[in-house]
Amino acid sequence: MTFSPLELTLVLLGSAVLGVVAFRMMHLPPMLGYLAVGILIGPHALGWAMESEATHGLAEFGVVFLMFSIGLEFSLPKLLAMRGIVFGLGLAQVAFTIIATLLFGWLIASQLPAHLQISWQGAFALGGALAMSSTAIVVKMLTERLELESEHGRKIIGILLFQDLAVVPLLIMIPSLGQRPDALAETLAWAGVKAVIVLTLLLFVGHRLMRGWFTIVVKRRSQELFMLNLLLITLGAAWITEQAGLSLALGAFVAGMLISETEYKHQVEEDIKPFRDVLLGLFFITVGMLLNVRMVIDNWWLVLILLIAPVLVKFALIAALAKLFGSSDGVSIRTGLALAQAGEFGFVLLNLASGNKLIDPFITQVVLASMVLSMLVAPLIIAKSDQIVMKLASNDWMMQSLALTKIASRTMSTNKHVILAGFGRSGQSLATLLSEEKIDYHALDLDPERVQVAQAAGLQVSYGDAARRESLVAAGIYRASAVVITYASTPSALKVLHQVHLLAPNLPVLVRSHDDTDLDALKAAGAAEVVPELMEGSLMLASHTLVMLGVPLRKVVHRVQAAREARYASLRGFFHGFSDVGEDADLDRLHPVTLADNTPSVGKQLGQCLLADSGAVVASLRRGKQVIDFGPDTVLAAGDVVVLRGAADAVARAENLLLR
Repeated sequence: MTFSPLELTLVLLGSAVLGVVAFRMMHLPPMLGYLAVGILIGPHALGWAMESEATHGLAEFGVVFLMFSIGLEFSLPKLLAMRGIVFGLGLAQVAFTIIATLLFGWLIASQLPAHLQISWQGAFALGGALAMSSTAIVVKMLTERLELESEHGRKIIGILLFQDLAVVPLLIMIPSLGQRPDALAETLAWAGVKAVIVLTLLLFVGHRLMRGWFTIVVKRRSQELFMLNLLLITLGAAWITEQAGLSLALGAFVAGMLISETEYKHQVEEDIKPFRDVLLGLFFITVGMLLNVRMVIDNWWLVLILLIAPVLVKFALIAALAKLFGSSDGVSIRTGLALAQAGEFGFVLLNLASGNKLIDPFITQVVLASMVLSMLVAPLIIAKSDQIVMKLASNDWMMQSLALTKIASRTMSTNKHVILAGFGRSGQSLATLLSEEKIDYHALDLDPERVQVAQAAGLQVSYGDAARRESLVAAGIYRASAVVITYASTPSALKVLHQVHLLAPNLPVLVRSHDDTDLDALKAAGAAEVVPELMEGSLMLASHTLVMLGVPLRKVVHRVQAAREARYASLRGFFHGFSDVGEDADLDRLHPVTLADNTPSVGKQLGQCLLADSGAVVASLRRGKQVIDFGPDTVLAAGDVVVLRGAADAVARAENLLLR
């Protein structure tokens, strides 16, 4: 079909929207939706969109902005912190995948017809493409499973980081491999020299100019100018590397690196995201358009082989390398399962190799189809990784049991302690305050390095997931006095609250959150109190502002305290013990009263209990796992926990009215 430019644009946009919506409904990455759309509307299926120089040009811009985003994430301190994983395990994974592909190409060279034989240059490019894994899919799945900070999660992220970095030299080498064999060494050497010269100029000269130039632009206070400047730098750096005979994407990567060293990095990330996502989506549509569906159907058996074989080989290779680098069987298998599929940059490199005539079009088609299918099954493989590990690693459960035993041995002698879920900056600050008040605590954290150094310093922290029932039991939840979730992650907090309610329904849980967005959900799940960071930040900002404007300090403190009391009703008192003497004994206290089946107040309205006459008030009312809204008309039920607040004698009178 022939469309005008406007009609073609509408077809692409409409198809992309429908495809992304469909894949989002199936909880799959939108990238797969773009690929499916490209396959459907491409020249080999419905024929609505044909390959053209214009679509390829826009698609190349998508790769440019993707590499720019990767450059923004390039952090030297981060690389140094993970250098063992990145430049050890990551380098080994990419190198051995390419070597394995070269060996495979050499072994089957004599078994295939002449037009299907793979040269070593083609096998090298194909190995680079197969070495890549999907950052978008893997990171999404690890985030949903709360495994980013686990031991296998850190190894996966380290390998993905090296894969992203490995794309840079591969983008330089693959076009050079398309030269005549007798001139290959000279071409590669000349490409290397040009890359060193251009990168040196961009990195050293550009580094000096970038911060100053951005400061000048920002001082103009124009969002439009900031955006124009950002596009100019990104495309300008890409043009410089292209003029040097290198790839556009390399220049964009360097531009991202330069901006990552400035204080404008986060603003740039937000501004560039719409351009990147839209153009990258168009790139994946053009990749899908390359796929000849009829050829794939006619050779389905070959596609199936090229799906199963690379996934199994890549899984086995990564698992073996992770084991060689000191990981346990369970961690090694989980790492291999997560990275066995193909990735976004694999399409970039395969497209580049095909454009330079390194790989036969037929091989390109079947490999492309197998890569798309591997990415479709990746979420299922990762979701089933625990069951697979239990079958393949007989000692994985024993290792987990050993970790739980270590936690239990550290908490066996503690009683009335606080369990901290997470031991980041907030958790460590809270632990310091608890220690100064002689209150026992035990923290659970999923960062093995943090746990190791904290244990070496003598702190009460163990490697464990607070969202797991077994970890909470090992940490002594039945003897604990409270649980505090110190990180701002609502999905994780909801899982912890669910487990705490099953194990110890009356145990108070305090939750840290970013803002009030999920307040109702957290309260409904049983949180005794939710502390939003934004509110505390705004209170401190308001108090400092009022003091600077001359408002008396005492008045400022009174206003802030009133705001906190209005927001944190349950913090207007505290649970007293035998050690509370002196002036603390005169403060309002909190006292829970549990209503048994035969309690006289059961079945009565709260207002009929005449609690106001006692001088105490009801701070909260817990029914089951929920802290419910209450009023004078609320009918009390057996099992309710009524939390009273007031002076000691007032609380005693109110308790007497409820129970007798």
